[in-house]
Amino acid sequence: MIMEMQPLREVEKLALKKVKVFRQSLLRYILRAMLASMYIGFGVIVAFKTGNYFYMEHSPLTYPMAALTFGAAIILIAYGGGDLFTGNTFYYTYAALRKKLKWLEVTKLWISSYIGNILGAAVFAFLIFTTGLFEDSSVNGFLLNVVEKKMHVPTMELFFRAILCNWLVCLAFFIPMSLKGDGPKMFSMILFVFCFFISGYEHSIANMCTFAIALVVNHPGTISWAGVVHNLIPVTIGNLIGGGLLMAWMYYFVNKPFLDEYEQE
Repeated sequence: MIMEMQPLREVEKLALKKVKVFRQSLLRYILRAMLASMYIGFGVIVAFKTGNYFYMEHSPLTYPMAALTFGAAIILIAYGGGDLFTGNTFYYTYAALRKKLKWLEVTKLWISSYIGNILGAAVFAFLIFTTGLFEDSSVNGFLLNVVEKKMHVPTMELFFRAILCNWLVCLAFFIPMSLKGDGPKMFSMILFVFCFFISGYEHSIANMCTFAIALVVNHPGTISWAGVVHNLIPVTIGNLIGGGLLMAWMYYFVNKPFLDEYEQE
């Protein structure tokens, strides 16, 4: 039997578990989504704090070190719980293609997780603001430099970077499902996240967390709410296509002849 059959069954089960929470309590679902983006916030802080040491020295290791430490975020989400919009574009689309969910409910789930992710990013940014840890220009230089660049990338480039990003990030959750043991699972997750970060792809939820932190610290005029909107709209749509089309539909379509056969075993 094709090796991705078992992970695909896990994807379906996970989607239905998440839906159960949503149907029982919208508040609990939103709070789970807030947790996910706050966990990404922890990853953003450690990545940009680490990268900044190298950035201040104009070191070529700036991005690799930031990319390596950002892996903490995916471990927190995978093992600490939480509900991430980008992963949901894969899980819920696949469940809908398998006719286990209706598309209207899938849309509501996407919107709810996205709203929860935004709220979590805002709360986390406020908490970071209260610590004063990112106020000094000697600490926030790398973060502000990256945010400024992200806000001025052409729209179509953002869109295609976002497609590639969520394709890779969804694989970071999907591939470990076929591995045994927490060590190999965590290693593969960190490796995939390193690939997405170092490649310069665009992740809507990581971006909203990074932007929220940049906006609450002392920042230049080139970092603005207009820049947030310019980035997040094409990136969100691109992420949706990456997770929904290149992951969910692709795996559903190429495995369609085997899915029913596998279920009957």
